[in-house]
Amino acid sequence: MLAPTVAHLSFERDDGQVLPCIPGQFIQIHFRYADGSEARRSYSIALGRALDTPPDARVDIAVSYVSGGAATALFEALEIGHRLEASGPYGRFCLFPNDANRRYLLVGTGTGITPYRAMLPQLEKLMHDRSVDVVLLQGARSPAELLYGDEFRAFANAHPGFRYVPCLSRELPMEDSLHAHPDVRHGYVQNVLAELEPDPEHDIAYLCGNPDMVDASFELLKERGLAIGRIRREKYVSNK
Repeated sequence: MLAPTVAHLSFERDDGQVLPCIPGQFIQIHFRYADGSEARRSYSIALGRALDTPPDARVDIAVSYVSGGAATALFEALEIGHRLEASGPYGRFCLFPNDANRRYLLVGTGTGITPYRAMLPQLEKLMHDRSVDVVLLQGARSPAELLYGDEFRAFANAHPGFRYVPCLSRELPMEDSLHAHPDVRHGYVQNVLAELEPDPEHDIAYLCGNPDMVDASFELLKERGLAIGRIRREKYVSNK
């Protein structure tokens, strides 16, 4: 469990092959309701490998558990060795090779943070090759809900060009907490985003997570002069 209601699940393709995905893409899990009708749920691929790690067949996702949800019941019943049917990968919420920006602003809430975990090896290379700066704003209610927060903080400590800014809307960390840090903010990410002084000439922004957050952040960035093509969005809605 990454948080009280979010699980990290790891799968492998049963043919042993590597899933040919680009960081930021998602897969769809297929399942059936009790009445036999079919359904699909989308989950971003959360796997973030080091640059020197050879590819394998593993596919990691983060799943929000919703009380009474059919998809939640499916995942909670899984045991080691059980199989699921999936399709993909899909999506274009990815880093573009022809970007010429100086900074990436990555904003995420809930499981919308998972694409950025998968992007860490790419960001590491971009910081080395192009000297780009990266700021990751992660929104959560409390420190316990900062999904992969320990990994992001460790990555920031190891890479001077990467800044990790947790935004906590309800509960701030205790002074002796692992998440106690000068970059921790109180409030919603869309309010903290203005503090970063978005630059329409040099920034590209990624927004992923709660639709209200995505919409509010999108409007703020437009007001600050960012062209629509420099704001990339993906909305997450919790489905049962």
